[in-house]
Amino acid sequence: MSAVVEEVVQPCPQCGAEVRGDRRFTAWCAGCDWNVDPAGPAQQPGRLERARRALARRYGEQLLAEASARGELRARRDASSLLAGAIALAVHGLTLALAGGGLWFVVHFWGGPAVALGAFLLLLAFSLRPRPPRLPEDVPLLRRDQAPELFALVDEIARVVGTRGVDVIAVDGMVNASVLTYGLRGRRLLTLGLPLWEGLTAQERIALLGHELGHYANGDTRHGLVVGTAYQSLTTWRYYLAPTPNPTPVQMVVNLACMPPTWLVHGLLMLLDRLTMRASQRAEYLADRTAARAGSTEAAVGLLDRLMLADSALTTLQREVNDAARSGARTGSRADDRANGLWERLTAYLESVPEHERERLRRAGALRGHSVDDTHPPTHLRRECLLVGAPTPAAVTSDGDRAHAVTTELTDARRQVARQILRDGVRD
Repeated sequence: MSAVVEEVVQPCPQCGAEVRGDRRFTAWCAGCDWNVDPAGPAQQPGRLERARRALARRYGEQLLAEASARGELRARRDASSLLAGAIALAVHGLTLALAGGGLWFVVHFWGGPAVALGAFLLLLAFSLRPRPPRLPEDVPLLRRDQAPELFALVDEIARVVGTRGVDVIAVDGMVNASVLTYGLRGRRLLTLGLPLWEGLTAQERIALLGHELGHYANGDTRHGLVVGTAYQSLTTWRYYLAPTPNPTPVQMVVNLACMPPTWLVHGLLMLLDRLTMRASQRAEYLADRTAARAGSTEAAVGLLDRLMLADSALTTLQREVNDAARSGARTGSRADDRANGLWERLTAYLESVPEHERERLRRAGALRGHSVDDTHPPTHLRRECLLVGAPTPAAVTSDGDRAHAVTTELTDARRQVARQILRDGVRD
């Protein structure tokens, strides 16, 4: 895919200054911010959600002020985190009580009608049980013997961050990266989204790995095993207690009877969300710091700038999917040919995004703040936090040979994910 650059020049309708830009992107004025965010922030559905966003914005700004004043942030277990843990344990305690009650009914009333009640309670407890995540089944999975250079890089970064490496690396088609702990033995999974990974420089990739491994080192209550599975159990309760639409008279009575426990479940979910929000945002700031420590402050800031191009990456991939569909190249050998150059075309397009468009995205992000995502601090605040104090040099570097070796180990995964995207479409 070739990026055709066509410069446009026009006067700013607001201040009259000359506006120069690329026809592929939004025209805007750097002097007065005319048209810097033509879509505007998304409207939030209701007062509760708006209040939640406002709280998230306040927490993000408070944490930035804390980092600016002290020069550092520290992972810690505060009263909110402890209370969230207590609530989560109570949720799991209820599940255990249901299981115990069901077992008691089955044992003590064996052969009688009460056994049905016991069986129901056991099934309910089983559906509410804490379920650690499992390995994904529909994406390429890499283990140490398949990608020794990549795992060696992850291990080196993990030592710098102050944690251990991962057991499995998954590769998918998301513009994202993540870590989680899976299985009863607490194994670690790192997921790399190729649409993000392919557009990064070698040092930005190290910063990305440092950020994700930083979540293990710094802790994140919201995604921990105890609180995270309590969220799942409460969400299951909410599903079970949801009112029946278009109810009959009997169902209407049941809906009314379920209203108090429904409010209780909803209230607990909101309370857990509020109690863990500040710790979750602190974890993101701390993960950005570990990204800078591993790959350098410059690389960590560059990574955040690249993340702002996520929509451009998705649009480019969707264009590839549409072109493949029109040419009949979504399956078979023609799809393989098209998949082989997908990542190179995506990278070329992202590299062609001019600085004035990147600056517009930075300014638009600052205007939107938490209107897009309240689980992460806004990107402009994360950039400011990284730039507090002296720049951090890279503790881990990657030369051309190392980067080439890692890319070679990802060859099969790159091809497989490219085929999946062209066949099934883009997932955002």
